[in-house]
Amino acid sequence: MYESRAKLSHHINTQNNKITKMIKENMPTSTPNKLSVEKIGGTSMSDYNAVKDNIVLYPESPYQRIIVVSAYGGVTDDLLEHKKSGKPGVYGLFANDDTDANWQVALNELADKLNEINASLFDDPALLVKANSFINLRIKETEQLLTYLQDLCTHGHFSLDNHLLTVRELLASLGEAHSAWNLTHLLQAEGINSQFIDLTGWKTDAPLSLDEMIQQQLSDINFENVLPIVTGYTHCTENLMKTYDRGYSEMTFSRIAVLCQASEAVIHKEYHLSSADPRLVGEENVVPIGKTNYDIADQLANLGMEAIHPKAAKGLRQAQIPLRIKNTFEPEHHGTLISEGYTSTSPQVEIIAGLQRLIAVEIFDQDMMGEQCFYEQAILNITQRLGCDLINKDFNANTITLYLNDSLKKVNRLKQQLQNKLPTASIQTSKVALACAMGSDMRIKGFLSTAVQSLYKNGINIEAIHQNTRQVEMQFYVSENDYEKTINTMHENLVAIHNHGSAICKH
Repeated sequence: MYESRAKLSHHINTQNNKITKMIKENMPTSTPNKLSVEKIGGTSMSDYNAVKDNIVLYPESPYQRIIVVSAYGGVTDDLLEHKKSGKPGVYGLFANDDTDANWQVALNELADKLNEINASLFDDPALLVKANSFINLRIKETEQLLTYLQDLCTHGHFSLDNHLLTVRELLASLGEAHSAWNLTHLLQAEGINSQFIDLTGWKTDAPLSLDEMIQQQLSDINFENVLPIVTGYTHCTENLMKTYDRGYSEMTFSRIAVLCQASEAVIHKEYHLSSADPRLVGEENVVPIGKTNYDIADQLANLGMEAIHPKAAKGLRQAQIPLRIKNTFEPEHHGTLISEGYTSTSPQVEIIAGLQRLIAVEIFDQDMMGEQCFYEQAILNITQRLGCDLINKDFNANTITLYLNDSLKKVNRLKQQLQNKLPTASIQTSKVALACAMGSDMRIKGFLSTAVQSLYKNGINIEAIHQNTRQVEMQFYVSENDYEKTINTMHENLVAIHNHGSAICKH
């Protein structure tokens, strides 16, 4: 038995090596490799002309690149649930009420919406028929599968909960399959030799690993004269949605870049990675970030403002592949280049970001002195079990304070479980907001004084401050009502005052 396993493992490794070799042989032979892997966000995908003119045909040849696409803007919300409001989409309706037909109504309404998108894109009647046939068939078969599963789970031996992850992935795949098929055929009509690469695993007998799926689909493509249009969703043994949920397209994008040894990875969004949120400080006041590093990208992700999912960034960072964030609608701007080793030539604040609604949980116990390890371990166990979104924590001799980006309901559960575990502790909660100053090097003399004075002069009371010795981020906790004023004050006094021009660190 062990010998058979060894032979099987050897066979698989041999096949993988062959596939990897084929990819390398079909990649551009120029040195260094000029292949770029580029991901297009949903809002950008909804504007075909911008995608065609500002990405595919900009600046020159459409080839020597791989395009990974998201679903059109709002489609994944309709398929799963609204990302911000939580309003259930088809998946939410199916998962929460498995005896009701509302999910079928929502799925059919989505089919109408996708057909309307097609009608806005395809002028050729014959191609429009093909586009509608492609997505309508997938939706019809998906409805049949979910109906069968629903009927099956009315029997006591089968539990719907055991299949919900599969349902979620099946539904999510429809969005990227739709947009990738459309973009491929629209570009073909423009005379571009594009090729639809379907990683959704539609009707496959058994899933492959993520790497095997990518290698299998890309192994015979000559990137010098073929433009692959790849679905952002990949059906694989790792179950990307289980770990990354809606960050799955960034994992697909990252692994393709790593496996194909790309010279650069690019994410096209509808906005620049800027010095602050333009909705808070005004578009005329923000400045695009020219360069930063993966460390700052992680700090942004910790606040829920991902330039890229941290796990996807990890693969690019380890492979030493720089990541560029570009604004689809300003193709002439160089965008933001994120690399591992970048540090600004002079200390400066690059980004002001934050979270408006946090809950501070203060755990005070006079007996904590000398027993901090016990308290920290108890707190860690409970926060992990409840899946709390812990932004930061601080402590002194007898107090540990947690800063959580969670609902009041979850925080109340946390508070109760902490009280049960730590019966002598006094546990208090309060609402706070967080404003952060970030930069690849913020070792600025008098920086803390400048920041505190600017907030003081604007009548903003600081509840807490946090900075570690790396000095790439300083956090200011203030009243929830002072959030917008704090962001504007910090941006005006720490960033805008330097008049950076078209970008902070041009390149």
